[in-house]
Amino acid sequence: MTSAVTSTPRRPRFGYRINAVGVAGALIVLFWIVVAFAAPAIIPHPIGEIVDTDYFGPMSRELWLGSDYLGRDMTSRILMGARYTLGISVAAVIIAGVSGVTLGMIAAITGGAVDMVLSRFLDALNSIPSKLFSLVVVAAVGSSIPVLIVTMAVIYIPGAYRFARALAVNINTMDFVVVARIRGESLFYLIRAEILPNIIGPVMVDLGLRFVFIVLLLSGLSFLGLGVKPPYADWGALVRENIGGLPYAAPAVIVPSLAIASLTIAVNLLIDNLPTKIRDREAS
Repeated sequence: MTSAVTSTPRRPRFGYRINAVGVAGALIVLFWIVVAFAAPAIIPHPIGEIVDTDYFGPMSRELWLGSDYLGRDMTSRILMGARYTLGISVAAVIIAGVSGVTLGMIAAITGGAVDMVLSRFLDALNSIPSKLFSLVVVAAVGSSIPVLIVTMAVIYIPGAYRFARALAVNINTMDFVVVARIRGESLFYLIRAEILPNIIGPVMVDLGLRFVFIVLLLSGLSFLGLGVKPPYADWGALVRENIGGLPYAAPAVIVPSLAIASLTIAVNLLIDNLPTKIRDREAS
């Protein structure tokens, strides 16, 4: 006599399904983060030192990624370039995220004139083309690292504000927020305990996408000569410096381009394959 045994699918140990594509993206992002932190300790040569008598030198045992248009070691310059590309982009997205999300939640909870003034002002700022705005500011003030960070943060504050406000408006109408408001809770309490915990997942995903946009904007500015000042360089500046080596398929121009592509694609893959529980707190 046989009995039918019904089996239920096993749930993942931590409640999340692991996606191989997302893991691959996370590993690439983690690799560049480690490189950015460890770059000063692991570069084989000072970034301004000329180590090759030829320019656009090929890959070799001594120069793993060849040399640039002055004969400098490209391995060292790309490793240090990761530090500037990631550092500036992360700082800008943190400023834009904290400012935009905070203003968005305040506008959603307060409403009225505060909401109208903030929305109209940031809509006007958002209507200015990002590249035009950054070109004007950086060309007028200079291309120092603080200026680059603040400029790109200002460009992406309106987008973070609109996204956070749209989420917060929906949460603000829910019963538990109404009850907290009737209890007389402060604006700070409503933001910290009621609104932010319920929008943090989608907000983090949105900020990840804005990080990609900031990396590309920074690379574009650097390619136009308005990025990090020599002898230091981010990846966009490395492409600009060595663009003359493109007809020779020089690693000096190809590898920085691949570095930009690998970081931006990896972040997109990581975000696209995040578990639903992280992207949407309402998912079961």
